[in-house]
Amino acid sequence: MTNKHLVTLAVFCLLIGLPIGLFINARAQRSSTNRQDDKPAVAAGYRISGPYTHKNLTVFLVHGKDLLPGKNFLTLQEALAQKKARVYETNDVNELAIRNFSNQDVYVQAGDIVRGGDQDRMISIDFIVPPRSGRMPIAAFCVESGRWSKRGDEQSAWFSSSENAAATRELKLAAKSANSQEAVWENVSAAQRKLSRNVGAVVNASVSTTSYVLSVDNAKVQQTTAAYIDALSGILRNKSDVIGYAFAINGQVNSADVYASHMLFAKLWPKLLKATATEALAELNQDAKAEPAKAVADETIHEFLAASEQPKPQAKAVTERVRVVTREDDKNVFFETQDRRQNDAWVHRNYIRKQ
Repeated sequence: MTNKHLVTLAVFCLLIGLPIGLFINARAQRSSTNRQDDKPAVAAGYRISGPYTHKNLTVFLVHGKDLLPGKNFLTLQEALAQKKARVYETNDVNELAIRNFSNQDVYVQAGDIVRGGDQDRMISIDFIVPPRSGRMPIAAFCVESGRWSKRGDEQSAWFSSSENAAATRELKLAAKSANSQEAVWENVSAAQRKLSRNVGAVVNASVSTTSYVLSVDNAKVQQTTAAYIDALSGILRNKSDVIGYAFAINGQVNSADVYASHMLFAKLWPKLLKATATEALAELNQDAKAEPAKAVADETIHEFLAASEQPKPQAKAVTERVRVVTREDDKNVFFETQDRRQNDAWVHRNYIRKQ
């Protein structure tokens, strides 16, 4: 074939191939734009949506597969309200007892606060109470120093409710990572000071000035956090694949909670959001309140979750049924609660940014 014929053939192929290539490229771009999962996935395979922002709080939703379809845990809050479980005082600051009267598993989460007894307590580790259990010991920390007697018309032999959860990263780390009662008390006091500063009034209750629960339930605290809750409580609506959330405060990634069950997360969401709103209020910079929250990209959340899952694991048996796996380095700490009755399937993953 002559050079002239070769040149003619090359030009012909170019003219035919160019529009085909442009069509394929345009189609690929449209496909990428239309996909909702085209962002990088973390090791656990989550998809992130958001952000949803109010003042200095930014929330992202974590979407994923429901690994426990149809599984209906009772939360501790539900079980106590419905009198299907009881948490007992033991006269040991760092250990309570719990009993399940129902035919369902009761899920207790680290950070759940029980009110009453001789002192308000915070549960320090995730726990599953089986149906019709006897009294079982459960680890806890005091979140009210000084009092060791009946308060008002509350019972001192057991705890009446669990409507609140630990609301600051430092308080969670003091209990779950440092395992220190002194650090818990210090961070309760720090939270009270921050809340008092940001609502413009002392939030410590006169009946028990050290009670974290009574400070969180202070009328001015509730009035101020209501704006956060009203703005964000509905973001789960019509999203049946949401299994958790992550959040940032003042533009800095803080924590995430992810569950194996959409139903369990949906039940816990109001309590989790209340605690998150309380932390955002405690960390609100009043001098910068007119400025929008610093933008946080969902890629940053992906990176945080993935990095938290990387350190070497350490496992601890809580009961014959429950095991908690911890991964920790100088930046993050990750806790995974496993149900050994379900082939060590995980039930809850908690991610905390340490710095």
